[in-house]
Amino acid sequence: MNGASGPQSAVPVPVVTEDNAFWFAAAREGRLVIQRCVPCGELRHPPAPTCALCRSFDWDCVEACGRGTLHSYAIAYYPKDPAFDYPLVIGLAELAEGVRIVADMPGADPSRIAIGLPVEVVFAPHYRGELLPTLREVRS
Repeated sequence: MNGASGPQSAVPVPVVTEDNAFWFAAAREGRLVIQRCVPCGELRHPPAPTCALCRSFDWDCVEACGRGTLHSYAIAYYPKDPAFDYPLVIGLAELAEGVRIVADMPGADPSRIAIGLPVEVVFAPHYRGELLPTLREVRS
């Protein structure tokens, strides 16, 4: 026992490195950014030190619109962790910019989840206090 009170979670603290620090800094501001290769323009997520297309180390980033469609999903019921509400919907969204992002879909009704569902990225506090992207259905 480490002396901490309350339920213990298996959710790890995000690992911030030189390669992804810019992404976590933008997330703390409620902004979703995507890494872009300067020479060839290829977008990549998650962040990486080099471009998979041209192998350049030269990059900048662009702000994403945060809208897209659900490309795939999983609904978890177990094992239960105090960091999440269950059933836990986890979505893989294809953003308008063409990259994909994995995020929780808190409060989503599992009976409404389907491939192609319009979604948007919103930022919410996570179990350990980080501000991280989540997905929610866009209703017309």
